[in-house]
Amino acid sequence: MNKDFSKTMSTSDILFLAMGAMLGWGWVVLSGEWIATAGFLGSIIAFIVGGLFIIFIGLTYAELAAAIPETGGGLVFVLRAFGKKAAFAAAWGVLFGYVSVITFEAVALPTVIDYIIPVDHKLYLWTLGGWDVYLTWVLIGSVGAIVLTVLNYFGIKPAAIFQSVFTVAIVLVGALLVFGAVKNGDMANVQPLFREGIGGTMSVLVMIPFLFVGFDVIPQVASEVKAPPKIIGRILIISIVSSVVFYLLIVFGVSVGLNESQLTLSSLATADAMANLFGSQWFGTLLVLGGVAGIVTSWNAFIIGGSRILYAMSAHGMIPKWFGYIHPKYKTPTHAIVFLGILAFVAPFLGRPALVWIVNAGGIGIVFGYLLVSIAFLRLRKLEPDLSRPYKIRSYRFVGVMAILLSILFICFYLPGMPSALVWPVEWLIVGVWSLIGLSLWFIRPKESIEGVLANVE
Repeated sequence: MNKDFSKTMSTSDILFLAMGAMLGWGWVVLSGEWIATAGFLGSIIAFIVGGLFIIFIGLTYAELAAAIPETGGGLVFVLRAFGKKAAFAAAWGVLFGYVSVITFEAVALPTVIDYIIPVDHKLYLWTLGGWDVYLTWVLIGSVGAIVLTVLNYFGIKPAAIFQSVFTVAIVLVGALLVFGAVKNGDMANVQPLFREGIGGTMSVLVMIPFLFVGFDVIPQVASEVKAPPKIIGRILIISIVSSVVFYLLIVFGVSVGLNESQLTLSSLATADAMANLFGSQWFGTLLVLGGVAGIVTSWNAFIIGGSRILYAMSAHGMIPKWFGYIHPKYKTPTHAIVFLGILAFVAPFLGRPALVWIVNAGGIGIVFGYLLVSIAFLRLRKLEPDLSRPYKIRSYRFVGVMAILLSILFICFYLPGMPSALVWPVEWLIVGVWSLIGLSLWFIRPKESIEGVLANVE
């Protein structure tokens, strides 16, 4: 299956691919909510705990990606450990999370453009979730979907270069915020250290899987990386640790940059903190431009990763063969890319509130996929002890058990009765519909996989 792709990505390409996916737009639009809900120290604790969870999961992925560098990542690992049914469930869950991010970014783009250049939107379409949808607003997100789809259609290398440039822009803007916080911030603003007790901290903690989904894009493209397998595992962990540090620094910058009343009135706290720290709205606009870069990098990464999941599912006979088509010239899964592009194109028509529901619901799919990969990690140590593991994890039992337990804990956070439970009935209905679509695809799956067809031809 790997022979369909060309090895064109460098180690820096995959580092920026994963970091760009994890940084995204959330650090601009959600920082005020974190601090208002959990306080400065509560937010820091949430990111440290959540970051450790992601690192434990990441270690399992790092070992497996280095040992089995095949397109599909978690699907391939679970398939090898437990067979097709479990592999389908893992891939479908993670794909749910990827699709939720892709659609979220298509709505985030017009939202942030409105902050930079306020537009009086025209051509009213309808009202959904109490929010008026205008055609001019929709077109900003839909045109963005077309641009990113075209970029990925014509090969992974152009998309990787694009990703690297925009990820560097995010890091530089974030560093400027931290510089302003150290130089001009007021430490008195961090009080109170905690807000809304444990419930507030948990409300931030439950966002962590959504914010950090993206490191697992690396295993999706492992067969396209021109680097030793051991390096792939190492880069995966470096990307997670770097992103955790970035988020912690953003919490610090916003906390010391805005006092309580300013935080309450702010709609984009990170941008307003930047403007406040440097005494100029121009700096706030600059930070929002960094946020635009984050939208693009996250969106781009999940088109890359999501299209490879769809390709791998098709190649293993789990979904229609149409998704497994590889363009003979560009060496990209163009049908899968176009499919994800269509979803992104349509997403803005649903308006802003509907996309929040999709994002929240998608989080549980991501964590479910992580759980199955963590179990597969331990299972493969038992089934294939002699498998070459270039990036071999020490104390693998401890790492595997922690990854499993933390995955289960995070799934519990979404359940009814928890402070961060999914909203009933809307968000649970979305989970149910996605699950039913998956079941339908499983029962109508093709008789033969692409690999089987190729084998018969040969």
